[in-house]
Amino acid sequence: MTRLLQRGISLEDVKSTILSGEIIENYPDDYPYPSCLLLGKNSRNESFHVVCGITDEELWLITAYRPSGEKWESDLKTRKVDAE
Repeated sequence: MTRLLQRGISLEDVKSTILSGEIIENYPDDYPYPSCLLLGKNSRNESFHVVCGITDEELWLITAYRPSGEKWESDLKTRKVDAE
């Protein structure tokens, strides 16, 4: 919870994203639970990502962060491909 507050992301913003955000990546083989990456917006209309693990009975919040323009395209849904 402390890390969320440091990043300016409230638990309410995370809950809202889990309920109505857009799944942009699925990780069905993650251990110990399958997980996914969601794109959401906070109460100030700022975009952020939420990663959560999913079981039949529980949902685990793994992290929430603001996506970096260095790693994500402007849509914040597409990872940039490293230019070599």
